[in-house]
Amino acid sequence: MLAGRYRLIDLLTESDGGRFWRAHDNVLERYVALHVIPDDDPRAPLLMAAARESATVLDARILRVLDAEIVDGKCFVVNEWGTGTSLDILVTAGGPLGPRRAAWLAAEVAGAVATAHSRGVAHGRLNPENVLIDRLGAVRLIGLCVDAALHGLPAGRLDHDRQDLAGLLYCSLTATWPGPSSSIVPAAPHAHDEVLAPRQVRAGVPRPLDQLWTDITETAHQQAKPGKSGRSKQLLQTRQLMQVRRWVGDNGAGPSEEVTTAQAVQDRLLEFLGDTTGLTEALAGSIPPINEVRPVVLPQVPEMTVRDFERTAAPFDDAPADEPEVTEEGSTELDELDELEEPDEPDEPPIPSVADIVDMPTEAGMPVFGDPEDGDEVAWLRARSVPPPPPPPFDEPPERPLFAPEPPEGAPVRRPRTDVPEPVRPSPPAAEASLAAAGFWPWEDTGAGPDLDHTGEHTADQDAVPGRSWLRLAMVVAACLALVVAVAVAFNLGRGRTPLGAERDPTRTPSLTTPPEPTTSPLPDVTVRAFDPQSEDGAENDADVPLAVDGNASTSWSTSTYRDQLGPALPALKEGVGVYLDLGVVREVARVDLDLVGTPTSVELYVTDEVPDAVPTGPPAAAAESAGPDLTLEPASAKGPGTAVTGRYVVVWFTSLPVVSGGFRAGLAEVVVRGR
Repeated sequence: MLAGRYRLIDLLTESDGGRFWRAHDNVLERYVALHVIPDDDPRAPLLMAAARESATVLDARILRVLDAEIVDGKCFVVNEWGTGTSLDILVTAGGPLGPRRAAWLAAEVAGAVATAHSRGVAHGRLNPENVLIDRLGAVRLIGLCVDAALHGLPAGRLDHDRQDLAGLLYCSLTATWPGPSSSIVPAAPHAHDEVLAPRQVRAGVPRPLDQLWTDITETAHQQAKPGKSGRSKQLLQTRQLMQVRRWVGDNGAGPSEEVTTAQAVQDRLLEFLGDTTGLTEALAGSIPPINEVRPVVLPQVPEMTVRDFERTAAPFDDAPADEPEVTEEGSTELDELDELEEPDEPDEPPIPSVADIVDMPTEAGMPVFGDPEDGDEVAWLRARSVPPPPPPPFDEPPERPLFAPEPPEGAPVRRPRTDVPEPVRPSPPAAEASLAAAGFWPWEDTGAGPDLDHTGEHTADQDAVPGRSWLRLAMVVAACLALVVAVAVAFNLGRGRTPLGAERDPTRTPSLTTPPEPTTSPLPDVTVRAFDPQSEDGAENDADVPLAVDGNASTSWSTSTYRDQLGPALPALKEGVGVYLDLGVVREVARVDLDLVGTPTSVELYVTDEVPDAVPTGPPAAAAESAGPDLTLEPASAKGPGTAVTGRYVVVWFTSLPVVSGGFRAGLAEVVVRGR
């Protein structure tokens, strides 16, 4: 029981110190979803702030926050309980949806997100796991603000929600996930570090839906890079003009308004759908039968039949038709007949008639219905009043002595048997030779052993063992075949071929020994700042810093020209200088590609969650000295191999500069951060 009100029923998930429960509200008598973390967890303030922010949004498609509190050392948030199938399970188990059903699902989510955005609230982690479809086809949104806080992410941004909306449409159409938020759905395919369009992944995707995803993606890139050069703007405008012409040629009409808001995304989707009648039921029909409760069919019970009795009930008349004759001793003919047929059976009480049954008290029995045409209505079969006789007792077994009788005085304790003839045995050397030839071991003196004739040799009947020759022949053939196969395999492997003799494909790699690495892609929405903590104003050619992430290798940012080399001791003026990149949110950093100007240059890489404001300390995540313009740094976690390196800020720190005319200076033409 939590807070004296919520009874915890089922522990659904447990990770990173947090637990997700299905609970019961004992005050309002309803089921709720309950997230619990320790009150000293760094995520506790974020979780409480996210719960307050989420509670301001009211929409039937959003599972509301009902309560949030810190009590007894625990911070918890209570949400509405929703049942259904999440989008990630729907597409992985049932495959991609049809175009109209996918557009309807994305339109419902866009409408709910538009309501939240109108209040200035962003979801923060709008992935397929947070979209729920119930059995009636209604779409519900899970974890508004709260899910991002539970994953340690800061407050979400509206443009990220819009990109995730495009990702949900993409996921519904292709069963792959291209959005910026993390998901267990397989990643969307890439080509030249760019996500393929839906029409390139799945045939039959309507062009308006493909164009909508492209417009959202292009708008996000354009907003993320406001400082484009004139050449880049001209290329973007030319590309958009070509897309508009192609769209006009396919549809015969002009394009819709820009998709800069979630409401605009919903309008474009509803414009594509037109009449939405029946789409909710169609979406409900797309749910695969996972965990479906199936009815249990029990085997049919056979009908009970009335046993045939030798004695039947008398007809229910006022008087019998033929009354039995009474003998001199006072008994009837029927009684004498019963005594002759069943001499050992105790007398049973007679079966009463209907008139007698009316006056008798109720007792256990079985009614037997007769034929109304014959005048029979009902008879009554009663239980036996006298129990059957018990079974006869078992005969006692005869007593047997525990020990053998003592022999008479002077007689031996063991007497030899006279009814078994003693076998004739040859001399010891001849016996051993004959037994070895016959395949037997010597036996003890018990009278058992192979039959020997009077000469001491084995008889011919015992030498012939059925099937022994065929078994030996089969074992020899199997050994020969195994030897031939082993020689052939060794010969093929020695020639550099496969065990079956085929040519090896040099481009193929064994999938069992070298599993494919997880797909990484350039992280979007990356901003860069100059980093010179040892200067008075902290400036280091700040005006040229955006050129390091503009995607153009011909433009670059460079440090100031120093008279002395960098280093921790005099005459060095500074220990280092560099730039830091803001990823927007905490992400996994897999690799950083640098295009340097001037060599050799020593570079160190640091990944942090806080804004860097001092000289980096501690071991770097990666360090290298470049001998050429291209340098790749792969950060390694301090927790050991196999652990992902995560953070929001990536610091590129130069510890030595190449020699130039008049001193030392380094340049950075392009930096690309890859991760997930």
